[in-house]
Amino acid sequence: MATTQLNEFSKATENNSSFLKRSYIYQKERFPIAGHGLLITAFSFSAISYSRICRGLTDFVSMDIFLPGVFITISLFLLLRISDEFKDADDDAKFRRHLPVPRGLITFRELKITAIAAFISQLFVMAFCFPAMWSIYTIVIIYLLLMGKEFFIAEWLKKHQLWYVISHMLIVPLIDVFASGLDWKLAGANPPAGLIFFFTVSFMNGIVLEIGRKIRPAEEEQKGVLTYSSMLGPTRATVLWIAALSATLILSLLAASYANLGTTPIYLLIIFFILSSFPAILFIKNKNKKLAKTIEITSGLWTIAMYLTLGGIPMLREIL
Repeated sequence: MATTQLNEFSKATENNSSFLKRSYIYQKERFPIAGHGLLITAFSFSAISYSRICRGLTDFVSMDIFLPGVFITISLFLLLRISDEFKDADDDAKFRRHLPVPRGLITFRELKITAIAAFISQLFVMAFCFPAMWSIYTIVIIYLLLMGKEFFIAEWLKKHQLWYVISHMLIVPLIDVFASGLDWKLAGANPPAGLIFFFTVSFMNGIVLEIGRKIRPAEEEQKGVLTYSSMLGPTRATVLWIAALSATLILSLLAASYANLGTTPIYLLIIFFILSSFPAILFIKNKNKKLAKTIEITSGLWTIAMYLTLGGIPMLREIL
């Protein structure tokens, strides 16, 4: 594994600042708490809400369950981000030298300490707030650790990109199982059958986000940085993104129908889909950096809108 070294992207004023300031810069670049926090909170709220709606309930879980649950889900995704820093260390040192670790902003030791602190915090929250969730939590942690080791078949996965993506995206519905379990598991009930639609939607949303952040015009491609536009060409990669978005729409419509959410969520999902498709269609006609970034942003907005439409808004309508 590469060691942290200073390079042409290093900034002495940043690297010599306090750990808190450097951590702030790191999260801003690699794990924006505001954006990720909003997305993951919507993800958790909707997973719980959808589970309760499918079980015929019209009230939400208590805040002493929901807020610790949001902490667990956000910190799980943070652990995933830190794990990727270690897993991708060599490639980052060679090809992505502008990133925080290669340029010396933050060290692997500091990331390791942060991960340990997050993990220990999770253990305390689990023990005091919902010990009944240990089995699901343990499965998620084991899968996360296996991801960090590329399931011990790293070379094979590099040669089979489809299986690489599938294996890494499965962590999303697994965390979804945990989030929804804050309803059914803590209630001692069986998981509603409709959750299979919701979990599949979560998996496809992960695909939408993954492809959306790796579409670039030809002039923005970087040596050694794997993107879908470099593998397939920008047009085919964008068509693939639209296909993933379409599959997510179909699955979300099935989820809405199963939960008997009515026609309004269905209309909203179709409208969100049409609006989300516009940047991709424009990018196919005019491939530039701004539109590529818009596709990435749209991927996140679509995900938030979809989650809120399936679970969040129907639940809020009931409890307000």
